[in-house]
Amino acid sequence: MFNVAVIGASGLLGRALVHELETCAGWRVVPTAHRRAGGRTVALDVRDPAAVTSFIARNRPDAIVIMVAERRPDVCERDPTAARALNVDAVRTIVSAARQCGAWVLSISTDYVFDGSAAPYRIDDRPGPLNAYGRSKLEGEIALADSTELGCVLRLPLLFGPVVEWSESAVTSLVPAIIASATPGADPAPMDAWATRYPTYTPDVAYVIRRMLEQHAEGKAVCGIAHWSGDEPMTKFDIAARIARALSVDARLFPRFASAEATPRPRDCHLDSGRLEALGIGRRTPFDIALAEVLGASPAPVPAPAR
Repeated sequence: MFNVAVIGASGLLGRALVHELETCAGWRVVPTAHRRAGGRTVALDVRDPAAVTSFIARNRPDAIVIMVAERRPDVCERDPTAARALNVDAVRTIVSAARQCGAWVLSISTDYVFDGSAAPYRIDDRPGPLNAYGRSKLEGEIALADSTELGCVLRLPLLFGPVVEWSESAVTSLVPAIIASATPGADPAPMDAWATRYPTYTPDVAYVIRRMLEQHAEGKAVCGIAHWSGDEPMTKFDIAARIARALSVDARLFPRFASAEATPRPRDCHLDSGRLEALGIGRRTPFDIALAEVLGASPAPVPAPAR
Protein backbone atom coordinates (compact mmCIF):
# COMPACT_ATOMS: atom_id res chain seq x y z
CA MET A 1 0.00 0.00 0.00
CA PHE A 2 1.42 3.37 -1.09
CA ASN A 3 0.14 6.16 1.18
CA VAL A 4 -0.19 9.75 -0.07
CA ALA A 5 -1.28 12.74 2.03
CA VAL A 6 -2.67 15.67 0.03
CA ILE A 7 -2.47 18.75 2.24
CA GLY A 8 -5.00 21.34 1.09
CA ALA A 9 -7.12 19.04 -1.05
CA SER A 10 -10.25 21.19 -1.28
CA GLY A 11 -8.84 23.82 -3.62
CA LEU A 12 -8.75 24.05 -7.41
CA LEU A 13 -5.65 21.88 -7.87
CA GLY A 14 -6.17 19.76 -4.77
CA ARG A 15 -9.53 18.47 -6.01
CA ALA A 16 -8.05 17.58 -9.39
CA LEU A 17 -5.17 15.71 -7.74
CA VAL A 18 -7.38 13.68 -5.41
CA HIS A 19 -9.59 12.75 -8.38
CA GLU A 20 -6.50 11.64 -10.34
CA LEU A 21 -5.00 9.64 -7.48
CA GLU A 22 -8.25 7.80 -6.81
CA THR A 23 -7.61 5.93 -10.06
CA CYS A 24 -4.36 4.42 -8.71
CA ALA A 25 -4.90 0.82 -7.62
CA GLY A 26 -3.26 -0.05 -4.33
CA TRP A 27 -2.82 3.56 -3.24
CA ARG A 28 -4.30 5.10 -0.10
CA VAL A 29 -5.00 8.82 -0.42
CA VAL A 30 -5.62 10.96 2.67
CA PRO A 31 -6.88 14.45 1.72
CA THR A 32 -6.94 17.33 4.20
CA ALA A 33 -8.63 20.72 4.26
CA HIS A 34 -9.01 23.55 6.74
CA ARG A 35 -12.56 24.88 6.44
CA ARG A 36 -14.00 22.53 3.81
CA ALA A 37 -13.30 19.21 5.54
CA GLY A 38 -15.86 16.44 5.72
CA GLY A 39 -16.41 12.93 4.42
CA ARG A 40 -13.01 11.44 3.61
CA THR A 41 -11.32 14.83 3.94
CA VAL A 42 -9.54 15.30 7.27
CA ALA A 43 -9.68 18.69 9.01
CA LEU A 44 -6.18 20.10 9.42
CA ASP A 45 -4.91 23.61 10.17
CA VAL A 46 -1.33 23.62 8.87
CA ARG A 47 -0.57 26.65 11.06
CA ASP A 48 -0.86 24.36 14.10
CA PRO A 49 2.47 22.46 14.40
CA ALA A 50 1.10 20.00 16.95
CA ALA A 51 -1.84 19.12 14.70
CA VAL A 52 0.45 18.65 11.71
CA THR A 53 2.88 16.46 13.62
CA SER A 54 0.02 14.35 15.00
CA PHE A 55 -1.60 13.94 11.58
CA ILE A 56 1.61 12.78 9.90
CA ALA A 57 2.61 10.48 12.79
CA ARG A 58 -0.87 8.91 12.72
CA ASN A 59 -1.04 8.35 8.96
CA ARG A 60 2.66 7.75 8.21
CA PRO A 61 2.45 8.70 4.52
CA ASP A 62 5.03 7.61 1.98
CA ALA A 63 4.57 10.94 0.21
CA ILE A 64 3.08 14.31 1.05
CA VAL A 65 1.87 16.89 -1.47
CA ILE A 66 1.58 20.42 -0.07
CA MET A 67 -1.21 22.32 -1.87
CA VAL A 68 -2.17 24.76 0.85
CA ALA A 69 -1.00 28.35 0.32
CA GLU A 70 -2.00 31.99 0.26
CA ARG A 71 -2.04 32.52 -3.51
CA ARG A 72 -3.63 35.96 -3.82
CA PRO A 73 -0.90 38.52 -4.55
CA ASP A 74 -2.89 41.48 -3.25
CA VAL A 75 -3.67 39.68 0.03
CA CYS A 76 0.01 38.76 0.46
CA GLU A 77 0.96 42.40 -0.09
CA ARG A 78 -1.49 43.61 2.56
CA ASP A 79 -0.64 40.96 5.15
CA PRO A 80 2.77 39.38 4.49
CA THR A 81 2.91 37.87 7.99
CA ALA A 82 -0.26 35.85 7.44
CA ALA A 83 0.96 34.83 3.97
CA ARG A 84 4.27 33.70 5.42
CA ALA A 85 2.49 31.53 7.99
CA LEU A 86 1.03 29.45 5.14
CA ASN A 87 3.67 29.78 2.44
CA VAL A 88 6.79 29.38 4.59
CA ASP A 89 6.20 28.31 8.19
CA ALA A 90 3.66 25.60 7.32
CA VAL A 91 6.03 24.12 4.73
CA ARG A 92 8.81 23.91 7.30
CA THR A 93 6.47 22.30 9.85
CA ILE A 94 5.20 19.69 7.37
CA VAL A 95 8.68 18.81 6.11
CA SER A 96 10.03 18.50 9.63
CA ALA A 97 7.26 16.05 10.54
CA ALA A 98 7.69 14.20 7.22
CA ARG A 99 11.34 13.47 8.04
CA GLN A 100 10.24 11.36 10.99
CA CYS A 101 8.54 8.84 8.70
CA GLY A 102 10.82 9.19 5.68
CA ALA A 103 8.15 10.70 3.44
CA TRP A 104 8.99 12.39 0.14
CA VAL A 105 7.50 15.90 0.07
CA LEU A 106 6.29 17.76 -3.01
CA SER A 107 5.57 21.46 -2.43
CA ILE A 108 3.73 23.54 -5.02
CA SER A 109 5.33 26.87 -5.89
CA THR A 110 4.84 29.53 -8.56
CA ASP A 111 6.34 31.20 -11.61
CA TYR A 112 6.08 34.45 -9.63
CA VAL A 113 9.44 33.66 -8.00
CA PHE A 114 10.86 35.20 -11.22
CA ASP A 115 10.72 38.85 -12.29
CA GLY A 116 9.48 38.12 -15.81
CA SER A 117 12.30 39.84 -17.68
CA ALA A 118 14.16 36.84 -19.16
CA ALA A 119 11.77 33.99 -20.02
CA PRO A 120 11.82 31.08 -20.47
CA TYR A 121 13.07 30.21 -17.00
CA ARG A 122 14.96 26.98 -16.29
CA ILE A 123 15.04 25.29 -12.91
CA ASP A 124 18.53 26.64 -12.15
CA ASP A 125 17.82 30.27 -13.11
CA ARG A 126 18.17 32.82 -10.34
CA PRO A 127 14.82 33.88 -8.83
CA GLY A 128 13.92 37.54 -8.39
CA PRO A 129 10.33 37.95 -7.18
CA LEU A 130 8.62 41.31 -7.62
CA ASN A 131 5.97 41.04 -4.91
CA ALA A 132 5.26 39.65 -1.44
CA TYR A 133 3.55 36.55 -2.86
CA GLY A 134 6.59 35.60 -4.92
CA ARG A 135 8.94 36.34 -2.03
CA SER A 136 6.95 34.18 0.39
CA LYS A 137 6.82 31.27 -2.06
CA LEU A 138 10.56 31.55 -2.64
CA GLU A 139 11.11 31.46 1.12
CA GLY A 140 8.93 28.35 1.20
CA GLU A 141 11.14 26.73 -1.42
CA ILE A 142 14.21 27.52 0.68
CA ALA A 143 12.50 26.16 3.80
CA LEU A 144 11.93 22.83 2.05
CA ALA A 145 15.47 22.63 0.66
CA ASP A 146 16.97 23.46 4.07
CA SER A 147 14.82 20.88 5.87
CA THR A 148 15.12 17.75 3.71
CA GLU A 149 16.95 16.18 0.79
CA LEU A 150 13.90 14.02 0.05
CA GLY A 151 11.69 16.73 -1.40
CA CYS A 152 10.84 18.64 -4.54
CA VAL A 153 9.43 22.04 -5.43
CA LEU A 154 7.07 22.06 -8.42
CA ARG A 155 6.69 25.55 -9.87
CA LEU A 156 3.48 26.19 -11.78
CA PRO A 157 2.01 29.16 -13.69
CA LEU A 158 -1.59 30.39 -13.94
CA LEU A 159 -3.94 27.45 -13.30
CA PHE A 160 -7.49 26.81 -14.45
CA GLY A 161 -9.75 23.81 -14.27
CA PRO A 162 -13.16 22.61 -13.05
CA VAL A 163 -14.49 25.14 -10.54
CA VAL A 164 -17.23 25.39 -7.95
CA GLU A 165 -17.40 29.15 -8.48
CA TRP A 166 -16.03 31.39 -11.22
CA SER A 167 -13.67 33.26 -8.87
CA GLU A 168 -11.57 30.15 -8.15
CA SER A 169 -9.30 30.81 -11.13
CA ALA A 170 -8.06 33.99 -12.79
CA VAL A 171 -9.24 32.42 -16.07
CA THR A 172 -12.83 31.60 -15.09
CA SER A 173 -13.15 34.77 -13.00
CA LEU A 174 -13.39 36.61 -16.33
CA VAL A 175 -16.69 34.94 -17.25
CA PRO A 176 -19.09 37.37 -15.49
CA ALA A 177 -17.34 40.44 -16.94
CA ILE A 178 -17.39 38.92 -20.42
CA ILE A 179 -21.10 38.20 -20.18
CA ALA A 180 -21.80 41.71 -18.84
CA SER A 181 -19.85 43.27 -21.72
CA ALA A 182 -22.17 41.53 -24.19
CA THR A 183 -25.18 43.39 -22.78
CA PRO A 184 -26.41 46.07 -25.22
CA GLY A 185 -25.21 49.50 -24.10
CA ALA A 186 -22.64 48.12 -21.68
CA ASP A 187 -19.17 49.60 -21.55
CA PRO A 188 -16.37 47.42 -22.95
CA ALA A 189 -14.64 45.27 -20.34
CA PRO A 190 -10.99 46.36 -19.92
CA MET A 191 -8.64 43.38 -20.21
CA ASP A 192 -4.89 43.35 -19.65
CA ALA A 193 -2.95 42.94 -22.91
CA TRP A 194 0.45 43.58 -21.31
CA ALA A 195 1.42 40.42 -19.39
CA THR A 196 1.86 37.07 -21.13
CA ARG A 197 0.49 34.07 -19.27
CA TYR A 198 0.55 30.32 -19.89
CA PRO A 199 -2.75 28.91 -18.59
CA THR A 200 -2.25 25.36 -17.36
CA TYR A 201 -5.06 22.84 -16.89
CA THR A 202 -5.33 21.37 -13.39
CA PRO A 203 -6.16 17.80 -14.55
CA ASP A 204 -2.90 17.91 -16.55
CA VAL A 205 -0.96 19.07 -13.48
CA ALA A 206 -2.62 16.33 -11.43
CA TYR A 207 -1.43 13.78 -13.98
CA VAL A 208 2.10 15.19 -13.80
CA ILE A 209 2.09 14.96 -10.00
CA ARG A 210 0.80 11.38 -10.16
CA ARG A 211 3.69 10.47 -12.45
CA MET A 212 6.12 12.13 -10.02
CA LEU A 213 4.59 10.12 -7.17
CA GLU A 214 5.00 6.95 -9.22
CA GLN A 215 8.69 7.81 -9.65
CA HIS A 216 9.03 7.96 -5.86
CA ALA A 217 7.09 4.72 -5.39
CA GLU A 218 9.58 3.06 -7.77
CA GLY A 219 12.54 4.36 -5.77
CA LYS A 220 13.41 7.10 -8.27
CA ALA A 221 12.22 10.21 -6.43
CA VAL A 222 12.46 13.52 -8.27
CA CYS A 223 14.12 15.95 -5.86
CA GLY A 224 15.14 19.60 -5.97
CA ILE A 225 13.15 21.79 -8.36
CA ALA A 226 10.88 20.99 -11.31
CA HIS A 227 8.68 23.09 -13.58
CA TRP A 228 5.46 22.33 -15.41
CA SER A 229 3.61 24.75 -17.67
CA GLY A 230 1.16 25.02 -20.51
CA ASP A 231 2.80 26.09 -23.75
CA GLU A 232 0.22 28.47 -25.25
CA PRO A 233 1.15 32.12 -24.57
CA MET A 234 -1.75 34.54 -24.15
CA THR A 235 -2.67 37.75 -22.39
CA LYS A 236 -5.77 38.20 -20.27
CA PHE A 237 -7.32 39.90 -23.32
CA ASP A 238 -6.58 36.80 -25.42
CA ILE A 239 -8.03 34.52 -22.75
CA ALA A 240 -11.19 36.63 -22.53
CA ALA A 241 -11.65 36.57 -26.31
CA ARG A 242 -11.39 32.78 -26.34
CA ILE A 243 -13.86 32.47 -23.46
CA ALA A 244 -16.31 34.72 -25.34
CA ARG A 245 -15.96 32.55 -28.43
CA ALA A 246 -16.52 29.39 -26.37
CA LEU A 247 -19.66 30.93 -24.84
CA SER A 248 -20.85 32.21 -28.25
CA VAL A 249 -21.34 35.74 -26.93
CA ASP A 250 -20.52 39.01 -28.67
CA ALA A 251 -18.30 40.39 -25.93
CA ARG A 252 -16.98 43.94 -26.12
CA LEU A 253 -13.43 43.86 -24.78
CA PHE A 254 -11.00 46.75 -24.39
CA PRO A 255 -7.26 45.83 -24.49
CA ARG A 256 -5.13 47.59 -21.89
CA PHE A 257 -1.43 47.75 -22.81
CA ALA A 258 -0.02 48.90 -19.46
CA SER A 259 -0.33 47.06 -16.18
CA ALA A 260 -3.09 48.49 -14.00
CA GLU A 261 -2.47 46.16 -11.05
CA ALA A 262 -1.75 47.74 -7.66
CA THR A 263 0.59 44.84 -6.81
CA PRO A 264 3.53 44.51 -9.23
CA ARG A 265 3.39 41.43 -11.40
CA PRO A 266 5.96 39.96 -13.81
CA ARG A 267 5.42 40.40 -17.54
CA ASP A 268 6.41 36.93 -18.79
CA CYS A 269 7.45 34.06 -16.52
CA HIS A 270 7.28 31.16 -18.95
CA LEU A 271 8.65 28.07 -17.20
CA ASP A 272 10.90 25.63 -19.03
CA SER A 273 9.50 22.12 -18.35
CA GLY A 274 12.50 20.28 -19.79
CA ARG A 275 13.42 18.34 -16.66
CA LEU A 276 10.08 16.53 -16.41
CA GLU A 277 9.77 16.16 -20.18
CA ALA A 278 13.16 14.40 -20.22
CA LEU A 279 11.73 11.91 -17.69
CA GLY A 280 8.75 11.26 -19.96
CA ILE A 281 6.46 13.08 -17.53
CA GLY A 282 3.91 15.49 -18.91
CA ARG A 283 0.55 16.10 -20.53
CA ARG A 284 -0.92 19.23 -22.10
CA THR A 285 -4.57 19.55 -23.09
CA PRO A 286 -5.05 22.28 -25.73
CA PHE A 287 -6.47 25.39 -24.06
CA ASP A 288 -9.69 25.57 -26.08
CA ILE A 289 -10.49 21.90 -25.42
CA ALA A 290 -9.80 22.29 -21.70
CA LEU A 291 -11.81 25.51 -21.57
CA ALA A 292 -14.82 23.81 -23.16
CA GLU A 293 -14.59 21.05 -20.55
CA VAL A 294 -14.46 23.60 -17.73
CA LEU A 295 -17.38 25.65 -19.02
CA GLY A 296 -19.43 22.54 -19.72
CA ALA A 297 -18.80 20.89 -16.36
CA SER A 298 -19.01 23.90 -14.06
CA PRO A 299 -21.80 23.85 -11.44
CA ALA A 300 -21.67 27.65 -11.54
CA PRO A 301 -24.35 28.74 -14.05
CA VAL A 302 -23.23 30.78 -17.02
CA PRO A 303 -25.26 34.02 -16.81
CA ALA A 304 -27.09 35.04 -19.95
CA PRO A 305 -26.41 38.55 -21.28
CA ALA A 306 -29.26 41.03 -20.75
CA ARG A 307 -31.28 42.01 -23.81
